[in-house]
Amino acid sequence: MAQNKIVTLAHGGGGTASAELTEKVFMPALSNPILESLSDGALFDPPKNGRLAFSTDSFVIDPIFFPGGDIGSLAVHGTVNDIAVCGGIPKYLSAGFVIEEGFLIDDLERIASSMGEAAKKCGVAVVTGDTKVVPRGKVDRLFINTSGIGFVPEGVNISPENVKEGDAVIISGSIGDHGMAVLTKRKGLEFDTEILSDSQPLNALIEKILKADPGIKMMRDPTRGGLAATLCEIAKSSGNGITINETELPINENVRSVCEILGLDPLHVANEGKLVAFVLPKNAGMVLEAMKSHPAGKDSAIIGTVGGPEAGRVEMKTSFIGNRIIEPLVGDQLPRIC
Repeated sequence: MAQNKIVTLAHGGGGTASAELTEKVFMPALSNPILESLSDGALFDPPKNGRLAFSTDSFVIDPIFFPGGDIGSLAVHGTVNDIAVCGGIPKYLSAGFVIEEGFLIDDLERIASSMGEAAKKCGVAVVTGDTKVVPRGKVDRLFINTSGIGFVPEGVNISPENVKEGDAVIISGSIGDHGMAVLTKRKGLEFDTEILSDSQPLNALIEKILKADPGIKMMRDPTRGGLAATLCEIAKSSGNGITINETELPINENVRSVCEILGLDPLHVANEGKLVAFVLPKNAGMVLEAMKSHPAGKDSAIIGTVGGPEAGRVEMKTSFIGNRIIEPLVGDQLPRIC
């Protein structure tokens, strides 16, 4: 690999160059007993009890390195979190790479290493994968797809159908950090204090939540479209209105300031390390305490309740007099954010 500083079309041809890419870049970073067989698929035992959870996601973020993370760790965190908010215990991931010819080998090694470190921290294994190389200009540097499998314990039932009037709405921390970190890096904007992405795994936090309240109603990680899109989806799916309080929303002051400068609404900005939970009102204090006991949930807050507006609608009690209707955006105000 020392002779090849960039990825070439030969690395995607299935020959010795492909094998070298796997052996020198991906295996050292992602190695585990299942992956080491280098089979076309991964074999593992299903759970004896409970159910399987499965999720897939593709990551096309620009830039691929951003304050607080990179496309590699993000790809792991994103799929791990999607499994975890379903109530699943993430176990196995696949990773597919679409690489533009000319991509730096050093950058690919850095990303693979980041994925390996993130997987280890999450307690998951990347057990199968694939690499494709396309000509220059046919893809923007690097795209990654990750799919994940997890095991849902018996008795855990996460669904928007469980959400009922009176339930408390809890957010696990400040909103908009990821989107603003990526945007400021992309546009070359500099501020006195750097905004960092919140990209992080949530499975350990969710384990604490489920211990505190195994009957948790619903969880979702508000990624693209931000908290607004997530709440609107759940309101529509559950057939309930949702009311949130503007004064209770945790927002980093730097994020708030940048959003004001750029004319953006933090409610619509993506997150990659936060979750929103719906719980029985009698359990809200207990769940909030459990969330605050974990670093990923130290800034958790109860931000509202189910009920108030008409069915399927989300409203926010503003810091002034009156309510504001919250609606999802028609398009994406920040494209390629994950």
